[in-house]
Amino acid sequence: MTKILDTGNTACALAVKAAGPDFIAAYPITPQTTISEKLADYAAKGEIRGKYLAVESEHSVMAAVAAAATGARTFTATSSQGLLYMHEILHYAAGGRLPVVMANVNRAVAAPWCLYVDHQDAVAQRDTGWLQFHCASHQEIYDTIFLAYKVAEKLEIPTIVNYDGFLLSHSMLPFETVEQDLIDRFLPPRQPVWRLHPQWGGTFGNVSGADEYAAYRHKLAADILTALPLIEAEIKEYAALTGRPQPGLIQASGPADAEVFILSMGSMAAETELAAAELSRQGISASALKLRVYRPFPAAALAELLPAGCRLLALDRNLAYGHNGGALLMEAKAALYGSGKNIAVSGAAVGIGGQDLPVSALLETIHGLLEVAR
Repeated sequence: MTKILDTGNTACALAVKAAGPDFIAAYPITPQTTISEKLADYAAKGEIRGKYLAVESEHSVMAAVAAAATGARTFTATSSQGLLYMHEILHYAAGGRLPVVMANVNRAVAAPWCLYVDHQDAVAQRDTGWLQFHCASHQEIYDTIFLAYKVAEKLEIPTIVNYDGFLLSHSMLPFETVEQDLIDRFLPPRQPVWRLHPQWGGTFGNVSGADEYAAYRHKLAADILTALPLIEAEIKEYAALTGRPQPGLIQASGPADAEVFILSMGSMAAETELAAAELSRQGISASALKLRVYRPFPAAALAELLPAGCRLLALDRNLAYGHNGGALLMEAKAALYGSGKNIAVSGAAVGIGGQDLPVSALLETIHGLLEVAR
């Protein structure tokens, strides 16, 4: 293993190169652009065996990576408005059971125009039928690319690897790469259960009647739920191969019997850990929960982690318009409804559009939520 000091986008590009893609389609958008540039450079130098295709829009990018239907291992990356522009074809990819892996470097969406981070772009794709991971560090970005390919190709379901724009994409932090032979053991060449070929005929995304369509969509929904135990199993396998501990579906930091738990995802997980530690010093026993898998939402894992009678505070970097707070708050309430644990759930939307989230700001929000509860 080699230790590297570089950006989150470099960590992503290095992992994609090591995963051995057969086809990459790319269109630049800040703050994702340097991923596409690095992969283009690797392709020009012959360091990637697959084809690299630069296209004219993000809509075309997602149409192009339908090359997965031919059995190819595919990759693309985007951000913000680019992801929104892909929205129509995201449904095609999921419905077509194409195991595309895409990095989404989270950025606020217009209007007004904003280049900085929040999670509205990813949350807006919640119901497209894609799996979603959220990374909190450069190391998680690197490791999660391999995990995403392994799970996507086993389930034939496309997967998004999210991480925060600029805070992770452009910051210089250390991470550790893995030897190619270990990656090849964890992620062997793709063996598709079906693929299109000019000599074999066949169709893709054909017209169907109501009964066939409903059955197909219900199967996709059921198969997405099976991702959770598979993800846990593959995390354990990767940790055993690399000898490096891995965060699970949700990573807890702090006492298991805490009075207050703070749920977040993305780079602010580091600050929520510090905020939880400071709360404990102030006499309020607190733990931080970092969500790694957003879709499917690990409801059972969350309910199991939380002790009866505690408080759960969900801090969202997005807005669930029409509801108070954001998507994590909604998911947490749904997950804990009927648990019988008498857990009070509240939350707030913070850090929208890249607003700074120092520990002091998080503590102010947390104390405000606790005060309202009292």
